[in-house]
Amino acid sequence: MQPENAIEVRDLTKKFKVYMDKGSQLKERVLFRKRNRYEERWVLNGISFNVRKGEAVGLIGHNGCGKSTTLKLLTKIMYPDGGSITVDGKPIGAETKKIVSFLPERTYLRPTQTVASVLEYFSLFYEDFDVSAAEKMLNVLGVNKKAELKTLSKGTKEKVQLIAVMARRARLYLLDEPIGGVDPAAREFIIETILSRFKSGATIVVSTHLIRDVEEILDEYVFVRGCRLGEPGSAKEVHESGRTIDEIFREEFRYSRPDAGRCENVFEDF
Repeated sequence: MQPENAIEVRDLTKKFKVYMDKGSQLKERVLFRKRNRYEERWVLNGISFNVRKGEAVGLIGHNGCGKSTTLKLLTKIMYPDGGSITVDGKPIGAETKKIVSFLPERTYLRPTQTVASVLEYFSLFYEDFDVSAAEKMLNVLGVNKKAELKTLSKGTKEKVQLIAVMARRARLYLLDEPIGGVDPAAREFIIETILSRFKSGATIVVSTHLIRDVEEILDEYVFVRGCRLGEPGSAKEVHESGRTIDEIFREEFRYSRPDAGRCENVFEDF
């Protein structure tokens, strides 16, 4: 029997080391073999959630609240300190990586790569990469495949990486701030690209603080604040009430500074 949930997370925890006295630590370490002083602080503290297959879910919160860390844990780029994660009913590992396509917040493509070499790279590493679909999207944008990435605008580079990620026929897409830092025209293209995969029955998890631009594609949303997740909400119910997720977010975070969701500002050290 196939599992109903694409993702199941239980009691997930993650902490980072926050180093003190950063200004002089390198010199002191080299000359005096002085050890760094650090504090351990929560990034995520006992979070649990499910994502049903075929749904689009938004992880919404200010920068630094743990959204990106959550996605990296789901891809095993980072390892949790506690808790469990299953994707398609399996513990994350080699098998789950085959069905997950991840878009990081920052590009990992080399500036000297050509657009064509990016497609070649993805086709070599991923059996489910659809070269023809990627080329079709690039042609729509009028991107020269012989161009090096360093010659492209920031928005176009973001589009190239998104196309490479979304051209995989994956069952689960994890998208970290897919529209952050790009112009409105690029945002429209990105949303349309995400929607094209969502219509194919895939599951999508999007982390963002730019709610207004992505809420049209969401089935559910979860607010992330202070290393914890709020209760999931239904996007359909919000819209049927005549409101928007963006309005609710602004109300709930009205008295919070943009950095108030950062774990180091909320939780005590331990």
